[in-house]
Amino acid sequence: MAHRPFRLGLTGSIGSGKSTVAAVFRQAGVPVFDADAEVHRLQGPGGALLPAIEARFPGTTGPMGVNRQALSARVIGKPAELRALERIVHPAVGTARQAFLRRQAGHRLVLLDIPLLFETGGERAMDRVIVLSTPLFVQRRRVLRRKGMTEGRLRKIRAAQMPDHLKCARADFILNTARPKWQTRAEISRLLACLRRSLVR
Repeated sequence: MAHRPFRLGLTGSIGSGKSTVAAVFRQAGVPVFDADAEVHRLQGPGGALLPAIEARFPGTTGPMGVNRQALSARVIGKPAELRALERIVHPAVGTARQAFLRRQAGHRLVLLDIPLLFETGGERAMDRVIVLSTPLFVQRRRVLRRKGMTEGRLRKIRAAQMPDHLKCARADFILNTARPKWQTRAEISRLLACLRRSLVR
């Protein structure tokens, strides 16, 4: 009988380096569930969530899926509208996450990359949680490089996320991702070695 895999949650604020860290885990042979990638799939061309999103937010979808800038303009900084979108998206992502876990039943360890892990109470389903932390000036520099990002949008996004110090207070492991990538990789290697040793016992 396949064993339930150890669930390692990964979270952090926007611009904290989640995609980079998740890639390191993949390279180390750890199956990764990427919540953001799943949202893109569900909202992309032919995505299962398009009818519900269009019904609630008319004019925000088209042949190529969700118009992310149009949808963001409708929900960022508007708590009631954001909650309405979350009621559409979060259950679907949760279903996809459970399907992923069933597929990985033969693995000892999996990583679940979930940006709003604490904000949605998702940490209760994790065995341990890694929080990625980076100074605000680094976060700002990274995020403002993104197409369509502005200072105003960044402020609204940060306002909807749990502050970094509160995430860190609830973390089992904290990775400082402002350092050179080789240092982050080395720290992940040490963490994985420790976890794998503990899972063998």
